[in-house]
Amino acid sequence: MNEADNFFSKMRGGAKSPPVVSLSEIFLSWVGAFAGISAVAFMNYNVFNESDFVMIIGSFGASAVLIYGAIKSPLAQPRNLIGGHVISALIGVASYQMLGSTMWLASAVAVATSIAVMHATKTLHPPGGATALIAVIGSEKIHALGYMYALVPVGAGAIIMLLVALIVNNCAKSRKYPEFWL
Repeated sequence: MNEADNFFSKMRGGAKSPPVVSLSEIFLSWVGAFAGISAVAFMNYNVFNESDFVMIIGSFGASAVLIYGAIKSPLAQPRNLIGGHVISALIGVASYQMLGSTMWLASAVAVATSIAVMHATKTLHPPGGATALIAVIGSEKIHALGYMYALVPVGAGAIIMLLVALIVNNCAKSRKYPEFWL
């Protein structure tokens, strides 16, 4: 087999699809996601509605999938949730402030650097890439927050979702969350 054949043969896959998830697991994932997102969204639309603060960002939807639906994943653990989001937010803001006049470059630097730093700090959380990108391509309201973006909405929202995950994910005997803290 030549190198090109080997390269393309990797794309065939080979592992089996994951098993079917039970109805109780589906229900618990739904309850967690509903409670976590509604808590953050409530704050956004009822507490911070008249301010420049934004409490909910799109990357929280992806975090909900991990911390309520894939709770055993290393990417769903508290260190990754909080660290991945906050680190990526800081990198995203810095990228926008230094390179915002060239948005395509600021976007690419924010996401790529976030991935590298999350790897280096053992905080890899895929929604963090979106958090960094939102800091660059977000609205003027997001840009006006500057580095405060890393605290509110990112840090505060992630902590609220984590608190909900700790409650919901430990209510059922079939679940234990987190797998690790540090």
